Amino acid sequence: MKSTAFATALAAAMGFGATAAVADNINLRIGSGHPPGVVYAGLMQSYFQPELKKRVEERTDHTITFVEGYSGSIVKVTEVLEGVQDGIIDIGGFCFCFEPSNLPLHAFQVMLPFGTMDPTTSLKTAQDVYKKVPYLQNVFEEKFNQKLISRIADGGYNLGTSFEWNTLADLKGQKIAGAGLNLNWLEYGGVTPVQSSLATAYTEMKTHVYEGWIMFPSAWVNLKLYEPGPYYTLIGFGSITWHGLTINTDTYNSLPKDVQEILLEVAADYEEQTGIVNKERYAKDVQTLRDTITVTEIDPAVREDWGNSLAEWPQKMAAELDAQGLPASEVLKLTLEAAENNGYTWPVRYNIK
Repeated sequence: MKSTAFATALAAAMGFGATAAVADNINLRIGSGHPPGVVYAGLMQSYFQPELKKRVEERTDHTITFVEGYSGSIVKVTEVLEGVQDGIIDIGGFCFCFEPSNLPLHAFQVMLPFGTMDPTTSLKTAQDVYKKVPYLQNVFEEKFNQKLISRIADGGYNLGTSFEWNTLADLKGQKIAGAGLNLNWLEYGGVTPVQSSLATAYTEMKTHVYEGWIMFPSAWVNLKLYEPGPYYTLIGFGSITWHGLTINTDTYNSLPKDVQEILLEVAADYEEQTGIVNKERYAKDVQTLRDTITVTEIDPAVREDWGNSLAEWPQKMAAELDAQGLPASEVLKLTLEAAENNGYTWPVRYNIK
């Protein structure tokens, strides 16, 4: 799936047409490497799809038919960006964490750990930064033949493990999983990081490839990670807006104008839903875990200790990405300020030059 030729051949082999619109019916291939049990993917299926279909069919002469490709059935978690770029799927949802080379700056909130645990605040912060840094939006069209139509907030990240722990020292030498840049949260804290994805999390926890995950509670509940990981510790790494929903540019351009307008409208509403639903789900999922396994809230001093261990990392990331010609220092400074403008107080105030 690394070449346009291969992508075209695969699309043809699967019987998918090259254009989105045929007569009055619009066929859209939509998917994610993640299963619908992950909140944003579930909302693609339960909110974005039915809302787009309903509004288009109520307000235009067109109908919408979806071909679904969730749980990696068409593209895996690491293949969505290129899958949309090459037209394997028309609309894809994915984590920027799986594109460290193509989208190294889009995980900017991860570079500032222990941020807000409120997904609606995380989303507002990201929206404020995107407004001031056009590159974050424009790069999708300029380099990857797709439009970013929704930014996606996650629930707040904590740490689920197969063992009980109370201090950072208890985690030394333990293998803990993460994705992309949040592996640095572990490494700087002296914990052994392991790159993984939710698609394989249950099996890898069960077989002791690693003994824990930096993860939001909805995944711990929905994917039954509480079975191999009966300890969930509320440490508050932060809610991160680092997923996106994109549409292939050729597909978008082939849509009737009135459908384009409705699609962008639904995408904006879906974006807000990712914050709202993750916020609502957080308390419910933590309570479900409390009723099922051992849930503890970490001593604030441990959180501050971990934050201080990471204090130099944001500046290091900013300098590395600045050297690549990316506006990293600007983005991180804006993120710190935007979070504060949205009412958040950082436990450790990172300093970006």
